[in-house]
Amino acid sequence: MKKFLLTLLIIFVISPLLFAKIILPSVFSDNMVLQQNADVAIWGWANPGETVKIVASWSSKDTVKVKADNTSAWKTTIKTIGAGGPHSIQILGDNGVTLNQVLLGEVWLCSGQSNMEMSVNWKLINGEEEAAKANNPNIRIFHIQKIGAEYPQQTCNATWTMCTPETMRATSAVGYFFARELQQKLNVPVGIIVSAWGGTPAEVWIEKSRIENNPELNKAKYSDKFDWWPGNPGTLYNSMIYPLVPYGIAGALWYQGESNVGNHQIYAKLMQTLIENWRTDFKKDFPFYLVQIAPYTYGDKGTSEYIREQEEIVAKTVPNTGMVVITDLVDNIKDIHPKDKLNVGKRLANYALAETYKQNVGAYKSPSYKSMQVEKGKVVLSFNDVLTGLKCTGKTPEKFLIAGDDQKFVQATAKIEGSSIVLSSKAIKNPVAIRFCFDDALMPDVFSNEGLPLAPFRTDKW
Repeated sequence: MKKFLLTLLIIFVISPLLFAKIILPSVFSDNMVLQQNADVAIWGWANPGETVKIVASWSSKDTVKVKADNTSAWKTTIKTIGAGGPHSIQILGDNGVTLNQVLLGEVWLCSGQSNMEMSVNWKLINGEEEAAKANNPNIRIFHIQKIGAEYPQQTCNATWTMCTPETMRATSAVGYFFARELQQKLNVPVGIIVSAWGGTPAEVWIEKSRIENNPELNKAKYSDKFDWWPGNPGTLYNSMIYPLVPYGIAGALWYQGESNVGNHQIYAKLMQTLIENWRTDFKKDFPFYLVQIAPYTYGDKGTSEYIREQEEIVAKTVPNTGMVVITDLVDNIKDIHPKDKLNVGKRLANYALAETYKQNVGAYKSPSYKSMQVEKGKVVLSFNDVLTGLKCTGKTPEKFLIAGDDQKFVQATAKIEGSSIVLSSKAIKNPVAIRFCFDDALMPDVFSNEGLPLAPFRTDKW
């Protein structure tokens, strides 16, 4: 009897090992989108030493084989073809897993804090109308649950879903509107991976060691403590980015910065570190497009103009990045969550369509400061990305400040002359510095003729 019980115990312990199922991380599921025309990574777990075979329906004659290592892990790549589907993928070993309704198209990672996380349930402008018509099986959504971790995780709590009014309501409005524009303009399936958490600083989205091993970043890192979001470096990288690595993506979108106004002086370096971190992990120098944070009345401690300046530095200095300006898309400067997310998504999509997909979309970059010349007490400003000229929403621009050597700014008299602006003030005989909307809450009154706002700027470093 004892021998029989011992045999049963051995069988009970060993049988799960003998008949262990192939396990995949959650990012591989029915309804997923794989990056088209690429060698995409696929990985999982099986019995140690087990040979895993992968057969994709778009290329059923080409079987990919990989052997699980002594920790049960396996990883390989499969080659995808052009956009389309639905396809299936079989992953075969001692048992089998089949992934159905797989599309090939464009995959974008959408990350940041609350303005990226916001769904139409936040009473967005035209949110109900947009949700009602959000039936699109060629858009797929992978929305990661908000969970932090002290150490890197192998999988995350999410699954791929088709876009319906219900799933659209539960995900990023910016991400959805971006995906819809791409899907319509490129006529290919689009998948969005939404990994966002309101209130979070940039540090939590970066590998912890990259902060700790950089004296400048470590000394000035975010240090506030709240009950509603984590603040320690790496906490969300571990659980909401690392489990995706190295899934095939076309690029990343980023909407964050409000929580870093307190340590704005290192924000550009933080973002450069984050971008390098993610590109290394995903083994691709993918495009990275960010949203410049919107005007908001932060109060006495407000320094958001410096975050906007740092964001522009990122877009100008880090290769294959870009920034969309949304200073005009604000319905209430006392609300840190502007309700127009449709046009944010469209501006991001136009940037990607132009830069990543080489489509002719017309003007997609906001005008930005280029240079200034002082001529007989007047300042002539020149700008980048002005295609046909500038215009003002009022009679004359009123948001320009001018200063002399005493560093005291006064409102400037401004006149638009084609693609330039001429400034002067009777109070400033020898002007040396100009500022435009360089404040927490100022909204622009100068636009390109195509309707994109002039980016806020200053010419001084005071």
